[in-house]
Amino acid sequence: MRTIKAAVVRQKGGPFHIEELVQDEPRSDEVRIRIVATGMCHTDMVARDQLYEVPLPVVLGHEGSGVVEQIGSNVKKVAVGDHVVLTYMWCGHCKSCLRGDLTYCECFYALNFGGGREDGSTSTYGTGNTPELIHDHFFGQSSFGTFALAHERNVIKVPKDAPLELLGPLGCGIQTGAGAVINALKVSPGSSFIAFGGGAVGLSAVMAARIAGAATIIAIDVVPSRLTLAMELGATHTINSHDADPVETVRKITGGGADFTLESSGRPAVLRQAIDALSTRGTCGIVGAPALGTEASFDVNGVMTTGKRIIGIIEGDSKPDLFIPALVELYKQGRFPFDKLVKFYSLDQINQAAEDSEKGIAIKPIIRL
Repeated sequence: MRTIKAAVVRQKGGPFHIEELVQDEPRSDEVRIRIVATGMCHTDMVARDQLYEVPLPVVLGHEGSGVVEQIGSNVKKVAVGDHVVLTYMWCGHCKSCLRGDLTYCECFYALNFGGGREDGSTSTYGTGNTPELIHDHFFGQSSFGTFALAHERNVIKVPKDAPLELLGPLGCGIQTGAGAVINALKVSPGSSFIAFGGGAVGLSAVMAARIAGAATIIAIDVVPSRLTLAMELGATHTINSHDADPVETVRKITGGGADFTLESSGRPAVLRQAIDALSTRGTCGIVGAPALGTEASFDVNGVMTTGKRIIGIIEGDSKPDLFIPALVELYKQGRFPFDKLVKFYSLDQINQAAEDSEKGIAIKPIIRL
């Protein structure tokens, strides 16, 4: 058993409590990672607030980066001392996984939001006389703590010359935005791309669209500082949707509509705008995470008669063992400066980080352990 310090959510919408816990030894296919830093994502708040039902009490956190401390007897992918990024979990044996569609794993919800391993077990406990079960394995990691226990499958080795404390968000939010552009939408050179939402996902998409060669890149948000940053990261235009109608403005800038749009706010009304702003045969990707059961509307004839496409995208359609190291290399080359999105906090400041994220003060908080 290993004693750890972690942030625990004990009630719906409640604060993160910093507690001393104990963690089991790794199983044969598991890896213990000493967490260096972990990003805070909108999905952490969604789980905290029970918009996605996660069993409580729970240790959240799903953008961890750290150093491998211990490996199970069957682990071959990494070795003690390796630098790693932790990403989402997939089962590896369902039909979707077997055909390579990892992000659409049939067990995705259970493995990433179920509060335990695939067999339902957990590995984290309180330290009292009667050990209290604490749910963990959130996204296969629960990295809001000093140590995380992950499966070999969702541990991604990264170069030791990359800044490890920065890399955690590549495991979810950053790869979601960049992957949506590169892997799912396949934004093409000379095309037009619109990011509806200027948070970490939307701005990562802006950077990726620039890498992909899009000629017109528009960022839409209501926070002026985010729009200013979007221009720095590669946007050719910005729209403050408080000041102008996004659909009309996009049509004016693009000469009729966009080739590609990405909706990352999770708001049905914004999704409608992202669909309406498309040109003939344009494609809208959905990555925003609203509450379960949220419905949205669109003009059926407007979509059908123009050949528009609407696609859902999970984790940027990423194959993490390939895509995360590629993003690290792009960062090292200066072509993907996602460090400009980051603000650091200590573990004791985790509630402040959550508040700053929800208020738009911090685009991508990173908790340094």
